[in-house]
Order: sequence, then structure tokens, then C-alpha cells
Amino acid sequence: MTAWFFLFAAGFAEIIFVLSLKFSMGFTKLIPSLMTLVFGAGSFYLLTVAIKTLPLGTAYAVWTGMGLVGVAILGIVIFKESADVPRLISLVLVLAGIVGLKLTDISH
Repeated sequence: MTAWFFLFAAGFAEIIFVLSLKFSMGFTKLIPSLMTLVFGAGSFYLLTVAIKTLPLGTAYAVWTGMGLVGVAILGIVIFKESADVPRLISLVLVLAGIVGLKLTDISH
């Protein structure tokens, strides 16, 4: 269970990493640029802790999936990106994949 905690923390750090990357305006804004570096490194570190015990493919898929879904949803909310039906269905499918991977890994 601890490995999954680290993996989910890595996923949340990944979301903050990508958002701060957007707000850094090409690394021209100091605070968002520093956040990009800190949360990017933190996300990778937490992922490395998680993959010590979780299957690599599962961990990587969940990590990237969390980042994808989180950033896409925040893109819709914060940046008014498209929320058309095919996009939302695609996000639900990615989320279903994340849940499915978690449910199939009964050993952790």
C-alpha cells in the first residue's frame, strides 16, 4: 500500500509540475520556474520509490495517466480548453485504465 501512496503522490506532483511549466512562460517567471524544477524532480523521485516494489509498466501507466487526466481536467477548468464529448470520453477511458491497473495489482 505504501508504494501506491508514493505513486499517487508522484502523479499529483506531476500535475503541479506541468501546470507550473505552463505558468513559467518558458522559464521567464521565477516562482513558477522554481516550482517546475522542484515538482518535476519530486515527481520523478516519488516514482522511483514506487517502482521499487510496483510493476514498472503498471506504475508508469498510472503515473502518466494521472498526469494526463489531471492536467486535461485543469486545462478545461483553468485555461478553458475544449470539453467536447469525445475528449471527455477519452479521459474517462484513461481513468478507467488507471483504476483497472490498481485493482489488478492485489499484491500491493
